[in-house]
Amino acid sequence: MPVDITRALAAAPRTTEISWTPDDVQLYHLGIGAGVPATDPRELRYTLESRLHVLPSFATVAGGGPPGVIAALSMPGVDVDLARVLHGGQSLRVHRPLPARATATRTDRITAVHDKGKAAVLVLRSDAADADGPLWTAEAQVYVRGEGGWGGDRGPSAGAPEERGAPDRTVERPVREDQALLYRLTGDLNPLHADPGFARRAGFDRPVLHGLCTYGMTLKAVVDTLLDGDVTRVRSCTARFAGVTYPGETLRIRMWRGDGTVRVAVGAVDRGDAPVLTGTTVEFTQV
Repeated sequence: MPVDITRALAAAPRTTEISWTPDDVQLYHLGIGAGVPATDPRELRYTLESRLHVLPSFATVAGGGPPGVIAALSMPGVDVDLARVLHGGQSLRVHRPLPARATATRTDRITAVHDKGKAAVLVLRSDAADADGPLWTAEAQVYVRGEGGWGGDRGPSAGAPEERGAPDRTVERPVREDQALLYRLTGDLNPLHADPGFARRAGFDRPVLHGLCTYGMTLKAVVDTLLDGDVTRVRSCTARFAGVTYPGETLRIRMWRGDGTVRVAVGAVDRGDAPVLTGTTVEFTQV
């Protein structure tokens, strides 16, 4: 297989200096659908620099450059075809509210390689800190199709218990036809999200929306609906990418609120609620 497991796990962490400005934060928020209606005070928190709040999921694109799913492919011991790669899941824990402008250091390393039979799963951990201390810890699960079956550890199960009972809240969020083209300006230039020919080579009828865009849209819906729009209450967000979203579709986001947690299921309305995000949990601070 084109993943040298021993080399990948033994490689020294890769450290990169990153920085961002309010412009980067606003672009990210627009990329996940913020700003509709444009004059709504609740949306201006995401789009107007004079009152800018930073949604924690901005951490997944902070500093620009390739996201975790692509960054993992440039780590020592990894040499795979991008067309066989999918973003399988994402977790993020924020250690304090993210500033709208900062310079930080991000450290990346592969912490695990799992054998799922039909795929290998790389786990890329990223830790970021600025002069005031830790900012966030993130993990991207990167599925490499066709590279499993070597008899390695399967890792944790991707299954999640099915929610019972009616959700506490349900919202629908439309995905613009050009949303993937806008979101890719945050740094994820994977042609899967823009080039029809590449998408077909990867096994899709047409370009798909970035999983991290759906992830950000979902976290924003939880914050706006159940957390009074207060981004500083979010402590973590974990999700498994169970299916794809196509630009132009509508997402149905169902939320079950617990004691300090919100469990979420996201489906594509246009395809009979086909699962998009499963195993999704947002942890938050009680007030």
